[in-house]
Amino acid sequence: MTEDFKKPEVEERWCAEQRVQVEEYLKEQNVDHGEIGEWPAWHVPPYVAIWAIESKKSPGWIGWWAISGDLPTDYISAATVKHPREAMRMFAEVWGEVSGLMLRGESHPTIKLGIKEDWSVLGDLLKRRTELLRQFVEDDTVWGE
Repeated sequence: MTEDFKKPEVEERWCAEQRVQVEEYLKEQNVDHGEIGEWPAWHVPPYVAIWAIESKKSPGWIGWWAISGDLPTDYISAATVKHPREAMRMFAEVWGEVSGLMLRGESHPTIKLGIKEDWSVLGDLLKRRTELLRQFVEDDTVWGE
């Protein structure tokens, strides 16, 4: 049975689970950060959530953006990215580059995902998630702007 993510209690539970996932991921990655937003900066459950992460150097300001959902959990610096939509665009750009390299059997200089034997499968999955992010970025109706 599929959950109805339009029900507030289902949406709230999903967001809480995603927040924990982001918190654990940032800890694993040794990201020195401040508070994680109590609620995503933008989300479409159960697919994707973009989280504002407070800077530890500049409290009260966003230092990082994180992404979670039915895709890899990841983060980027907010130094030049000021809006969740821009963050999603940046994740799509980076993931597009990484998936392209993986599908060609080449490694990215800084981003590692899985073992080389799995790159064709993982690269294809990442490519599809990248395409989903690009669709969201281009769809003005989901951004309420």
